Amino acid sequence: MKELVVISGKGGTGKTSVVASFAALADRPVLADCDVDAADLHLVLGPTIVQRNRFSGGSRARIMPGHCTACGKCEEICRFDAVYFDGPGNGRVAKTFRIDPIACEGCGICAWFCAEEAIEFGPVDNGQWFVSETRFGPMVHAALGIAEENSGKLVSLVRREAKRVADEQGRDLLLVDGSPGIGCPVIASITGAGLVLVVSEPTLSGLHDLGRVAGLTCHFGIRTLLCVNKWDLNAELADEMETHARGLGVEPVGRIRYDRSVTEAQIHKQSLAEYTQAGAGADVRAVWKSVSDQLSESSPLVVL
Repeated sequence: MKELVVISGKGGTGKTSVVASFAALADRPVLADCDVDAADLHLVLGPTIVQRNRFSGGSRARIMPGHCTACGKCEEICRFDAVYFDGPGNGRVAKTFRIDPIACEGCGICAWFCAEEAIEFGPVDNGQWFVSETRFGPMVHAALGIAEENSGKLVSLVRREAKRVADEQGRDLLLVDGSPGIGCPVIASITGAGLVLVVSEPTLSGLHDLGRVAGLTCHFGIRTLLCVNKWDLNAELADEMETHARGLGVEPVGRIRYDRSVTEAQIHKQSLAEYTQAGAGADVRAVWKSVSDQLSESSPLVVL
């Protein structure tokens, strides 16, 4: 089984549009949307959810008002300013303490030192993850809750489940829509991958981000390719990006022109490859041909 992870230096470069087209062109893929902080692959693929699961990435503290004696120890030792003296009274004290669930970092020290055992500390729901069916094959995706953390842990879970589905159904290609940037979710998206495709744009920020992303994939020893999207908006800088990429050990595999049909395809809830075979549609097909040739040379994916 092979795995291709598509990433970008920032959001909005066309990464998800490229993955959707690859899904239409690939032979029996399994899809994984690992951009859990802002997942949108489902908007194009229209998945039917067949399995829904809760995700807990950590624990959180909660004061039980009926047990609190308002001693103030929790407020004294909290280093995240998450404890407030404005909770309801309980018959013994006029006010009790309260923990702000957003400010709480889940360290648990307040529960450890509470002499009255008035603080409940346990797992909290941070979001959901799903196994779905699409017109191109199964997809594993997720939705992280508002202001929730541990997205890297959720990304790892999504990839692991996608590999399991691929193994169960005998599918030999995993297409991953990775997270943008170079942070924890991106590291979780690419760790152990056989091949990474970076989608970038011909801008100065795109050139800068390419260097950061290439440094990350180089650190993990992952073979990396480059696709320049909307290359014709600045052909000179597109040339510079590809030259810079080669110097970083990243191989350019194609370009996609700026084309209004990309937006039209999204309006029709279709991938670009489905919507048209001309213009950018032809470009993305050429990029997929180059990438699939590279995939045939990549190392097999080990399913754990």
